[in-house]
Amino acid sequence: MTTALEVWGDPIGHSLSPAMHTAAYALLGWDWTYGRRRVDEASFADELASLGPAHRGLSLTMPLKHVAYAAAAQHDARATLTGAANTLVRSGSGWHAFNTDAGGIVAALAEAGVVAAHRARIVGAGATASAALVALSEIGVRQVWIAARRPAAAASLQDLGERLRLRVDAVPLDSATHPSVDVTIATLPGGVSVDSSVADRLAAAGGALLDVVYGHWPTDLSRAWDRIGAPAQGGAGMLLHQAVLQIRAFASGGVEQPLPREDEVVAVMRRALVGD
Repeated sequence: MTTALEVWGDPIGHSLSPAMHTAAYALLGWDWTYGRRRVDEASFADELASLGPAHRGLSLTMPLKHVAYAAAAQHDARATLTGAANTLVRSGSGWHAFNTDAGGIVAALAEAGVVAAHRARIVGAGATASAALVALSEIGVRQVWIAARRPAAAASLQDLGERLRLRVDAVPLDSATHPSVDVTIATLPGGVSVDSSVADRLAAAGGALLDVVYGHWPTDLSRAWDRIGAPAQGGAGMLLHQAVLQIRAFASGGVEQPLPREDEVVAVMRRALVGD
């Protein structure tokens, strides 16, 4: 029986996950398929219940990460911290939830040479910001500023910061000044505009930039980093490495065990990501 996997979300037609996963399974010689399905929050429970035993697992994108977390009987540590899951793996009669976004961010930062930091900024207070906060805690950050249009929206991130033993302060995105940091992670949705003067102030004190956007590049923030010659990368690396962790989970039920020939797997997935 062929093993089936899918990515769900709404919208979903833009997803690059099928190309990456399919390339990895072909290299490994696995008889696995990976499709996509448009699923919204209202239809999620019925769609999940309809899956047969051939479906080993799912990748979840917006707006399903919180309902996927709620549907699982087991959760890994990162999912538990964030209350969000981007991966479900069949476990007995139920589902095991993982959040591989945080690990994807850690790996993307490492590729950019950021393996440790003390002070950081997250731009935006949406769903991806919680994964970014967990990732920053894992590289040793102890102070984080959340720059948001509505600082009050960062309350849940401040609560998460307490659990991670981080100091988290919320500041207006358009503040006249921003504290100097080692690294900035931008979590604004693709296509969201940032005034150039605001972007320039963030860049001036922002260290290296990881902007999680991968379909709308360059962004207003990356242009500001470019203007001062500071390092900036888009979200393709995060997308790639969180997918590698997903495949580990699909294969072994956990994210710790490396895949066979993992370096080759990463390379072929990277080529699929850029369309080579």
